[in-house]
Amino acid sequence: MATPLTADDFITALRKEGVNVVEHPGWRAHNRAGHGPWGPVHGVVIHHTVTRGTDSSVSMCWSGYDDLPGPLCHGVIDKNGAVHLVGNGRANHAGTGDGTVLDAVIAEDYATTPARPRSDNTDGNRHFYGFECINLGDGHDPWPAEQLDAIERVATAICRAHGWTAKSVIGHKEWTATKTDPRGFEMPDLRNRVANRLTTKTSDANAEDHGGIPVVPRVSLAHLQDAARKDPDAQQGHATYPEEVRRVECGLLAAGLLPAKWADGSYGTKTIAAYAAWQRRLGYTGRDADGIPGRKSLTALAKYAGFAVTD
Repeated sequence: MATPLTADDFITALRKEGVNVVEHPGWRAHNRAGHGPWGPVHGVVIHHTVTRGTDSSVSMCWSGYDDLPGPLCHGVIDKNGAVHLVGNGRANHAGTGDGTVLDAVIAEDYATTPARPRSDNTDGNRHFYGFECINLGDGHDPWPAEQLDAIERVATAICRAHGWTAKSVIGHKEWTATKTDPRGFEMPDLRNRVANRLTTKTSDANAEDHGGIPVVPRVSLAHLQDAARKDPDAQQGHATYPEEVRRVECGLLAAGLLPAKWADGSYGTKTIAAYAAWQRRLGYTGRDADGIPGRKSLTALAKYAGFAVTD
């Protein structure tokens, strides 16, 4: 059983994880108090908005609709990776779902995904934090690297604050069979990234918080070259500099060159092939498109995906 985080603890956890937080005026007191209990909390639900545009999406999640008043989540994650806080307390985001899924999340006891939801018999708004991610949810609208990174950091921050594992993070479609969100990346992949991040200390993050303003994430060219040479022939799952590799993989994912399931922090054969495709996209051929990062190609990806390159 977990008591919900206070507003101060909530925002502190996000900022310690390097999240770029935007506070919507009044978010600390904006909730559905009086329309059902809030807590105990047991996990995080990830959604997509089926909208485009930051301002309109944040406004919708703040206000809600006539038949579903806001807040519709606790935070809105935009395409640039900023997290707009719109609620604190009970929010209309999860609705009713399957109690057996909640039991699995509480126990953190399932293999890859929770059991397929079959019943809508349990109040999810009571037990889950919710984050809406701006995406049309049509399977074609891209998920930029900055946004995927923010989703990972938000989920990690809450799990870290409560002492949960990554199995406390689920998609809306894993909670109820009536929903399909999030669409465009796989929840097991997200949980793998959260699990990896939970093994690091927040002070080790590449995007540490400084007065609420995150530093641009950094990736070392030497580290990436080392990983590209070691990981493909290593034992399955081996990862060299996994945080930096994952950031590059998220860039390749955003460029449409790497499936989400392979953005796992290991610079294996799939990442080699994807990076080689990126090099070819830049006009490189032959040995210059071998999948091992060079400064120019990595700098180009950094500009595209929102990180900085160091030696």
